[in-house]
Amino acid sequence: MLRMEIALILVLCFIAFFYYTAEKPATPLHQIFSLLLGTVIVHLVFDGTTIYTVNRLDTVPQALNDGLHRLFLGTMVLVLYLFFRYITRLISDETGRSHRLFLPAILFLILAEIGVLLLPISYVRTPDGNYSDGPVVGVCYAGVAFYLILCLGAFIAGRRSLGKKQKLAIGAALLIEFTVCSLQGLNHTWLISGMGITLMTFSFYLTLENPEILRAELTEQKMSMLYLKSQVNPHFLYNTLDTIRIQAQLNGDTAVADMLMRLVDFFRLSVKVDRQMVPLDDEIEMIEAYLDLMCCRYPDLHCHFDIDPDLGGEPVPNFILQPLVENSLLHGLKNKGYRGELTITAARGGNSTLIITISDTGGGFSPGRREYVDNLLANYASETPVTRSIGVLNVQKRIKLLCGRDYGLCYLDNENGGLTARLTLPLEEVSL
Repeated sequence: MLRMEIALILVLCFIAFFYYTAEKPATPLHQIFSLLLGTVIVHLVFDGTTIYTVNRLDTVPQALNDGLHRLFLGTMVLVLYLFFRYITRLISDETGRSHRLFLPAILFLILAEIGVLLLPISYVRTPDGNYSDGPVVGVCYAGVAFYLILCLGAFIAGRRSLGKKQKLAIGAALLIEFTVCSLQGLNHTWLISGMGITLMTFSFYLTLENPEILRAELTEQKMSMLYLKSQVNPHFLYNTLDTIRIQAQLNGDTAVADMLMRLVDFFRLSVKVDRQMVPLDDEIEMIEAYLDLMCCRYPDLHCHFDIDPDLGGEPVPNFILQPLVENSLLHGLKNKGYRGELTITAARGGNSTLIITISDTGGGFSPGRREYVDNLLANYASETPVTRSIGVLNVQKRIKLLCGRDYGLCYLDNENGGLTARLTLPLEEVSL
């Protein structure tokens, strides 16, 4: 058994090395798995150590044996709690709702850990091997059963919101752990709890947390961004150049140079595709250049900026504003002859968030369009948009991937007409 534990530890350490060093978005879900993976390795170390000490009760000091067993049992309860947190976080990311038993789960963890530290522990000697027993072990088993039941309940309640891959991972993990716990209960000397926990971790790693899969998603999103940038409406370039030509014919003054400079600024900033995240100031500078040119073409278009100067250095996904601003112009103000106002704001929101809004005084959504866009944004992971919606979907997907599923894009109706695109992003002090 000790050799098996050592093998499991080595395999998980190998996996942990690749996982911790791989490029991946540090979303809350991935952070929970990172903590889970590290805790499982620590637990297996204590598991292997106690397998050695429990079978040498006559030579190992009782205080040392007791202490190691308490650490082993305490980390087992913690591991099962983290499995519960991972599963419920996965479901809440898909549904947008927090699990109702989150607080009871934490309280039970605290009580269980206190019990593991303080309750009496004893040992049973058998010809097939020794094992720990007593009230402290009962608390540990109760904790494992409690969190497995919570995991199963959360899985059943949220299964409709999960994809096939997620259902497979959670279902396999729960089946493995229930099976191992049943076998361990039938024969206490088998000491195979570590194998069950390791296989549960494998099921999540291989299907949901594999760095190669995450890297492929990042590559796909980057290629999507490159495609989006290549699709910037060519009419914008042609019409702007025509405006510059007419302006040159009329006066040949410095206005031409200014317009050319703004055009250069826009393209200089828009081609920075080598970085996933850029300072907010860069995004705003690019949008200012873009809108300056549009205002030259459409004199009745008025643009306003209200940007908190303290937020200029905050990282935001690259090329995140231009598609939304262009949508406001083409789908909001175009039907009004580009007469109206466009306002862009950036301010701190609650819970350490950055709120960016793009508001227009256009005509708003056409009949049926609001429902389509809301559904597109809610089901971003599985939706394939038509050309008209590729910018909105690309923005939503990249925010979710780079910043976490708690953040994203939504649309709001303005009281005086028009729409507001509202972006919710994390501030720098929040892990991205």
